Amino acid sequence: MALITPASASFAAQTSPADVQTLMFQRNDWVPNNPTLPVLVYKQAIAVQGGDPAALFEQTFDHNGWPPQWRYGVFDYDHYHLKGHEVLGVYSGQARLMLGGPGGQEVQVRAGDVLLLPAGTGHCNLGSSADFSVVGAYPPGQQGDINRQAASAEQLAAIAGLPFPHSDPVLGTAGGVMRYWLKAPA
Repeated sequence: MALITPASASFAAQTSPADVQTLMFQRNDWVPNNPTLPVLVYKQAIAVQGGDPAALFEQTFDHNGWPPQWRYGVFDYDHYHLKGHEVLGVYSGQARLMLGGPGGQEVQVRAGDVLLLPAGTGHCNLGSSADFSVVGAYPPGQQGDINRQAASAEQLAAIAGLPFPHSDPVLGTAGGVMRYWLKAPA
């Protein structure tokens, strides 16, 4: 998989959509997960270099229509979002994340990796290096609300009805969103 680097100022897709890993989760105890959209995992998608490696993630996400919202880590408790699909760009360190809620699937991430979590997907930091940090972004008009209880029927409908983003945060019009999400059954 080729890396996106600062030299690729045009932000052209240098990572193949075929390199995107997908993880599908069913409802897990109180965590709804997303019944139709898979988690997308981009390993070593963006080069981590320079004095402010988070900036390249922010520039890439913003260029592809996913305005960056924050720099931080991932909470060490299971939670999910109702009001937004979330992209996490790991710009520093490494971590073991639990995806899909308690007892879901453990995923190792490190600087350069990107995760795209559809609304409803449970996630939690099981342990990380002291320097572990991510850039978080959402499609326009969406946000990362924190939910730690079972979703109501109304909230499940909100997850199912959340609009698709118009582009992939890493690869723009050629990415996993186009390949795996826009073809998802309604």
